[in-house]
Amino acid sequence: MCKGAGAMADPGADTDRVGATLRTDRPHAARMYDYYLGGKDNFPADREAAEQAIAAFPNARVTARVNRAFMTRATRHLAADAGIRQFLDIGTGIPTSPNLHEVAQAVAPDTRVVYADNDPIVLTHARALLTSTPQGRTAYVDADLRDPAAILDSPELQKTLDLSRPLALSLVAIFHFLPDEDDPYGIVRRLVDALPSGSYLVLTHGTADFDPGAEEFAAAYRQRGVPFQLRSRAEVERLFDGLELVDPGLLVAHRWRPDDDDSMSLLDAQVGLYGGVARKP
Repeated sequence: MCKGAGAMADPGADTDRVGATLRTDRPHAARMYDYYLGGKDNFPADREAAEQAIAAFPNARVTARVNRAFMTRATRHLAADAGIRQFLDIGTGIPTSPNLHEVAQAVAPDTRVVYADNDPIVLTHARALLTSTPQGRTAYVDADLRDPAAILDSPELQKTLDLSRPLALSLVAIFHFLPDEDDPYGIVRRLVDALPSGSYLVLTHGTADFDPGAEEFAAAYRQRGVPFQLRSRAEVERLFDGLELVDPGLLVAHRWRPDDDDSMSLLDAQVGLYGGVARKP
């Protein structure tokens, strides 16, 4: 139920910037997520920590796959049906194909995408996020989610996106890494307030509403020094305050506009992740 603790400082993560040696002797949330997805950008410390988390919540791999599939469906819907041609993806994580720009540009090649993350692990892979179509454009911003102005005012974003035109803000599997003391609701407000009418928010968030064992999964992260706070449906819905949820509303992620029968065979307790898309009036 996580994409990686990107776009914010991670107390349990590497703090070196690009050009420095990245620590691989301690687990990192982005690499753990990569492991859940079957990726190869992880190390023994990540795999050990991930297996500890899986022991607490055996469906972690299922949740990771559902999260990726939700991002793909939501992005495709906004590009194909809502006519969105600009995306801002915060908390990008280690690139995993299809990346958001690949999904959007497959629908509309002129789509522009800005990725934002504050994670040296992700930054080392950022080149994979910059493979835009000739008609479109992608950019990468190295900034902290808890400082929305640093993202919104960055030269990379200003040169790539037009904030006077509607865009989609993607906050997928990132806000459960923000405990209440970091003011997650205020951060969403500041980001959404900077967007024009007709923009969209895409968001997923982990929950223990269906399986209390998910709290043990979150505790496994906290034991490694990574903040992790699961939230109830009502708490997740608050992140969409002031916005109009797109049908079918805020649901367990695999139930949002499913495009295959296999995902609908999953139980809500196997997923443990809410997902929704909302429009700014």
